[in-house]
Amino acid sequence: MRVLYPGSFDPVHNGHVEIVELAAHLFDEVIVAALHNPQKGTPLFSFEERESMLNDSLSFLSNVKVVMSTGLVVDLAKKEKAELMIKGLRAVSDFESELQMARINKQISGIETVFLPSTTESSFVASKYIREIAQFGGDVSAMVPEPVAKMLKEKSK
Repeated sequence: MRVLYPGSFDPVHNGHVEIVELAAHLFDEVIVAALHNPQKGTPLFSFEERESMLNDSLSFLSNVKVVMSTGLVVDLAKKEKAELMIKGLRAVSDFESELQMARINKQISGIETVFLPSTTESSFVASKYIREIAQFGGDVSAMVPEPVAKMLKEKSK
């Protein structure tokens, strides 16, 4: 089964990698799609930078493909022939917003969403906090893959 894991991944962090790794063990193919989310404002990293970070961070998983998209996630799911979408959940608050999005996506496209819980160690990690800590010179290396830590250091110079 082929699944789509959409997100902004600005930047990708260990919680994202954990969800991709779990999905890669559960499904035949995982398509990780970095999308533009207008609700999140201007991203810190360009599409090209996010694509590079995702590819570098997920290269150890042979059944994972990285794609970039600016359109509707349901259109991308159809284009990539994904049978399901997956979303990671950190807390109850994530469930509420993700469930609403899942129901809307189901209504307009027929594609179902499966939720995968993060571990306790990853449940607090969020890209917005990583960006903020890194921009003030803080060390986020324990929360992100090594290629991401390097790119964050470059950005914060």
